[in-house]
Amino acid sequence: MGLAGPINRALRRVPVWLLYLLGMMPVVWFLWLGLTGGLGVEPISELERRLGLAGLQFLVAGLAITPLQRLTGVSLLRFRRALGVVAFGYILLHVAVWLLLDVQSWRLIAADIVKRPYITVGLAAFVLLVPLALTSTDAMRRRLGPVRWKRLHRLVYLAVPLGAVHFVLLVKGWQIEPLIYFAMILALLAMRIRIRLSRVAA
Repeated sequence: MGLAGPINRALRRVPVWLLYLLGMMPVVWFLWLGLTGGLGVEPISELERRLGLAGLQFLVAGLAITPLQRLTGVSLLRFRRALGVVAFGYILLHVAVWLLLDVQSWRLIAADIVKRPYITVGLAAFVLLVPLALTSTDAMRRRLGPVRWKRLHRLVYLAVPLGAVHFVLLVKGWQIEPLIYFAMILALLAMRIRIRLSRVAA
């Protein structure tokens, strides 16, 4: 806890735009790997996987900010919006690769949504994130007002678990990696709910 002050002072000197820049840099690396054969025998599927996983990781990082501040005193609140926007960027690319490079047919897309639960759940999570991305600017926050804006952005508490369920259903068998992400997200949500309840009680 004693290090929180110096860390927070150092973080205040870090420009937020740097997170946008660094956060999206792996996309260039993924594309390079795809062009040079570094994504294996199924490059489109591997590109989809990497983009989706990166989006989920940034969403988890955004959820962790409040519990981290409560536990350590380190405040990353000024970076939370950037984390969310970068996460949405990766998920949008994930969906775009699936639509444009993988399926390439609106008829097959509709069939996949109906027949494959992991796609149904994943698209539900994506749809919930769209209004959050569209209202992420200061202008939209002022237009909606702080109360309505906060209520709308609570959709993230539903969208992120759905993203984790999408990951669990996507893989074949009970693999440990998606289960770890699912457990982390549930734990972070439980911590945030506990923090909110403690504030109300106070």
